[in-house]
Amino acid sequence: MKSYSFQAELEIIGINPFVAVPPDILQKIFQDSGREKSPIPICGQINEKTYQQNLMFFKGDWRLYVNTTMLKNSPKRIGEIFDFTISYDSEPRIVKQPQVLSEALAKNPEAKKVFDQLIPSKQVEINRYIARLKTEEAIERNVRRAIGFLLGKNSFVGRDKP
Repeated sequence: MKSYSFQAELEIIGINPFVAVPPDILQKIFQDSGREKSPIPICGQINEKTYQQNLMFFKGDWRLYVNTTMLKNSPKRIGEIFDFTISYDSEPRIVKQPQVLSEALAKNPEAKKVFDQLIPSKQVEINRYIARLKTEEAIERNVRRAIGFLLGKNSFVGRDKP
């Protein structure tokens, strides 16, 4: 796949650090992907560290969000300029729902109904968050929090109650 290079200043919207992809490179990503609808899966490097991410359209602009996995302490680095490479990523991104979450949703039909009504990206966000946890204790604690979130009792993964 074709790779494009650019430099960009790290900005922030809300609590989310991001960079704006130059319009000419954005057009090339649209051509390579065959789409202009968010999200567009991409991969590349930031200061020579490999990342996998999605280009997202939000509040009228396309953004490449830069999380702490991509760049250590990214929220504290607003205003710095970084070197990026970016490519369309044609690899399928399938996030399987963790078994423990499936079982918890099966035991709570009300939470399952809310989960099923969430937009797909929020479902993936919850599944991915729990799937990436390492310890059984963290998984169990966060599944309980996810169910509470779906029932409107608490926030979860930085999101207010649904």
